[in-house]
Amino acid sequence: MSNIQLYSSKQTKLSPLPLGKLYIGIAAVTCLALLSAANPALAHHALGSKLPSNFFEGFISGMAHPIIGLDHFAFVVAIGLLSIGQQNSFLIPAAFVLTAMGGTGIHVLNYDLPFPEIIIACSVIAFGVMLVLSRKPNWLVLLGLGAIAGLFHGYAYGESIVGAQMTPLVAYLAGFTVIQYVVAIGALLVGNALSSRFGSTKMLRFAGLAISAIGAVFLTTAIAG
Repeated sequence: MSNIQLYSSKQTKLSPLPLGKLYIGIAAVTCLALLSAANPALAHHALGSKLPSNFFEGFISGMAHPIIGLDHFAFVVAIGLLSIGQQNSFLIPAAFVLTAMGGTGIHVLNYDLPFPEIIIACSVIAFGVMLVLSRKPNWLVLLGLGAIAGLFHGYAYGESIVGAQMTPLVAYLAGFTVIQYVVAIGALLVGNALSSRFGSTKMLRFAGLAISAIGAVFLTTAIAG
């Protein structure tokens, strides 16, 4: 029988959050998500509807896409925060960004993935919920889930680059790979520093609730669309 643990051995005692502040924070984040979801087409095109035509435009478009798309940004932050305290923590976001490139390739080659927007929204909700839980999944489980999510997030990124020449396409891949890994590792390092300093999981739990709220808004939008 395998001895691989599905959950991290570290458990953290959760302290209660004031309900008033909690609800205000979640409401604010949900409103932000609603504003972002109001025009999903714009959120997925850094250059508007213009296709990148050179290396610079491709790189800038690639860097901007995960940032101006709130659902993608929330997931990247979530995977970084979930890597806190995990074994091989730097590999977890790496698996996500690598498979995201593969997902973009799937889109560029005109292959389809089922219900990408719905699955992306569900991935945001799932990773937000895992942040709320006191017992986090093992790093191998997170790596696997992150890799699967990366295919669908990358597939969505591909919408902005389909039809582009090879140079802007490669630059686009490099741009969103770099920015996503930087954001995820930044969330990991900042979250780890704050957790170590204050000795509390309030930040992670609140972040998880906010990220789940963002995912719920995008899921509603995807289903309605």
